[in-house]
Amino acid sequence: MESRLLRPDRYLSLLALSALLPISGSGQATAVGTNPPAPSRLEIFGGYSNFRPFDSSIYGQAYEAVGGGTLSASGYFNSALGVSAEYSHFFNHPDYCLSTIEAGPVVRHQLGLLVPFAHVLGGGAQVGPSYGHSGDSNPCTWGWAVMAGGGLDYIVPLASLRNHLAIRPIEADFHYSDVNYGQASVNGLTGGEGRITSVQLSAGLVFRFGETSAPEPVRLGCVAQPVTVFPGEPVNVESSIMGMNAGRKQPVYTWTSTGGKITGGGTGAQIDTTGTAAGDYIVTGRVSGGHGATRNAECTTAFRVVANTPPTVTCSANPTQIVPGGFTTITATAQSSINRPLTYSYGASAGQITGTGQTATLAATDVNPGTITVKCNVVDDRGQAASATVAVEVVTPPPPPIAPAPTTRKLCSVSFERDRKRPVRVDNEGKACLDDVALQLTRDPNATLVIVGKHDASEKPEAAAERTLNIKQYMTDEKGIDASRIQLRTGENTGRMTDDIMVPQGATWDPAGTMSFDPSQIPRHGEPYSRDRR
Repeated sequence: MESRLLRPDRYLSLLALSALLPISGSGQATAVGTNPPAPSRLEIFGGYSNFRPFDSSIYGQAYEAVGGGTLSASGYFNSALGVSAEYSHFFNHPDYCLSTIEAGPVVRHQLGLLVPFAHVLGGGAQVGPSYGHSGDSNPCTWGWAVMAGGGLDYIVPLASLRNHLAIRPIEADFHYSDVNYGQASVNGLTGGEGRITSVQLSAGLVFRFGETSAPEPVRLGCVAQPVTVFPGEPVNVESSIMGMNAGRKQPVYTWTSTGGKITGGGTGAQIDTTGTAAGDYIVTGRVSGGHGATRNAECTTAFRVVANTPPTVTCSANPTQIVPGGFTTITATAQSSINRPLTYSYGASAGQITGTGQTATLAATDVNPGTITVKCNVVDDRGQAASATVAVEVVTPPPPPIAPAPTTRKLCSVSFERDRKRPVRVDNEGKACLDDVALQLTRDPNATLVIVGKHDASEKPEAAAERTLNIKQYMTDEKGIDASRIQLRTGENTGRMTDDIMVPQGATWDPAGTMSFDPSQIPRHGEPYSRDRR
């Protein structure tokens, strides 16, 4: 049968939407303090409920959805566990009446302003089953009922409500009831047993009272900025408060100081230090949020008034001795005992000095040997100055260092061991060595080359001289080296080879262990060097 009342699903949607409005505006309506609301001791809920049976009937007629009101009271032993009693009365349906009264345990877990909960309730249900519901012949009858489910509360964060009001946008419960109407009638329209399995949806307002735990003591902290000032400079004191929950009266702040004059109030204060003598002073802040020691707190902070004192500075140079045209770094080490900003400048009795920071550079340009006096100056933002000096010696530059004497250098040696049939001919590998020797002579056109020929014990000494003649011929004919730059000598019988020594201009070569010879007295055999392509 079609219900003549407002459809329950539309009603619950409107109520859920109304619950979101305070949430969306919570940025403009926040609770006093920084802590979340304390869990309540007692909660009273009142709201609309929709009873929606399914798979339930009596006399062949299914129970239909009905709407009504629910009133419940929940008392909590602590922040999570309590007991709840609930009464629901639903508007009489044309075919049946319905009301319930139940009680049982409830648990909750508060998450800031959101409080989800769950409960299990048991008790009685008064149900009337007949179509006409004609008074005494078919009365509403009591039976037993159980219900289990849960929901969500949202604590309205308006300071004026002091956390006493919450919105329950949804509560969903599973309901079961059993009512015995006595002996069934012949026509089957009275008596019998009615069992109802249903879902009950509710929404409404929750009124919260008391707290399940002792209120947290209020704590107040304060800090002075800056902590060091000159007479006449202001000191700002800022405070931070903890433990002042919503639901309390607006906190009241008071400030006192052992020095200076308090010129501000509220959550912070400003202190005028005009005419205040140098020394340390204490600022005390107090906050009151209600009666009792836990609703009041105190904090202290300190500041210092210092007298105007000039800065100090020392001046140093690194190095302290330079030559004419040289440079040195000047460093000014300054300090202000009252931490004032400092500005640097420099002067010099001679030369040129540049720099405006803590370091400068002195150039001894057009300065003769002697002493330069450098002055380091520093001034703070209040015009108080200090200076210091350092002496820099300009000395005669030392004579340039004497270049080391040139020395001889042994280059690669040419071996004649590879071709025993032509033991004095320069082969391709020997030519590769001599090509490198020629390159060295080209790079140093003033150097000379000494070639020392050697032979082994099975050869005549003339073989050593012939080897040097063949090398000289290759160097002059093939590499274009002036013959006057090549000196030939023979050495000990240590093997078929020659040593090549480069003698730079100014260097001295010791000929000990070698002999000169007359080239015209040395017979030549075969070609002097290999002429095939390499």
